[in-house]
Amino acid sequence: MLRAFARLYLVLVQLAVVLPATTWASPISTQQVQGVAAKGYRLLDLQPGVEPVWKTEEDKLELLRQGVHFFDVTEVYDPEEAALSVNIEPHATKANFPAPSHLSDIKPILETLSTTNMQDYLANLTSFNNRHYITSSGKAASQYIFDTVTAFAAGRADITVTKFKHPWAQFSVIAHINGSASPSASAPLVILGAHEDSINLRNPWTGRAPGADDDGSGTVNLLEVFRALVAADFRPSTPVEFHWYSGEEAGLLGSQAVAKAYRRAGTEVRAMLELDMTGYFKPGSKEVIALEADYMDAGETAFLKQLVETYSVLDWAMDAPVRNGLSGRIS
Repeated sequence: MLRAFARLYLVLVQLAVVLPATTWASPISTQQVQGVAAKGYRLLDLQPGVEPVWKTEEDKLELLRQGVHFFDVTEVYDPEEAALSVNIEPHATKANFPAPSHLSDIKPILETLSTTNMQDYLANLTSFNNRHYITSSGKAASQYIFDTVTAFAAGRADITVTKFKHPWAQFSVIAHINGSASPSASAPLVILGAHEDSINLRNPWTGRAPGADDDGSGTVNLLEVFRALVAADFRPSTPVEFHWYSGEEAGLLGSQAVAKAYRRAGTEVRAMLELDMTGYFKPGSKEVIALEADYMDAGETAFLKQLVETYSVLDWAMDAPVRNGLSGRIS
């Protein structure tokens, strides 16, 4: 599944916060959020336009078991932003994309992509008992990704690979390739991302959760694309980043933290492509590249369709739209 930057990264903060038996008349302070969180509660946005609510970790798991998805905004809640009206409805095109025109350059790189390599990466990822964001095995999995990406980037002074650390054990991984025509740190980014964590909803901390498809598949796709581009001496004119996010299954924790940091730094993002559950299709069905139907930039969607038609042997199809808040397929 491919998701829009707006959907994956939006930090949903509303006008008030509800605690059982307590209603806040105005945005609560950072100190208040920290105080309630210290008691074991998590601040969740369950639906656009609805006030965030406090839930326990067990409440979160029950919501996930029921297929109800959410943003956990505990670490990213900002009282200065809480009064903003957030709109994540489909919006008009905000960026212009040229028609695909680099087949002669891209085809040789495509031919170097290796399913054997991806199977090897996936074997390593699924060998961890689980990749839950607060576990030692989850942290070890992020270290494996970091080490693998760092090895691929060796010898390239224009590439930096960093650990984006969080208050929990597992860190996110970011690989940045400088733009040859726009080396400035303020140049707009193109981001390709996936989430590195997995979860066993019955027993998140010690239960087995290989997460081969969700989202080992997207993770290894990005690893192999990054390897192939570096091996081909890819030098983008504008900067490109590869992101592997921590804590997606628990409420898009890592991606929200990165988004907040980028927003505060004034980082401009031109476009974002997120890969999730890219390895499975129902037996007997047609294998396609599914494009997310909700909360997408119209121009980017049109561009993705052109990319698939130009460079892929698969067809594209639109995923079924979801209009019940955040209760869609965020997994």
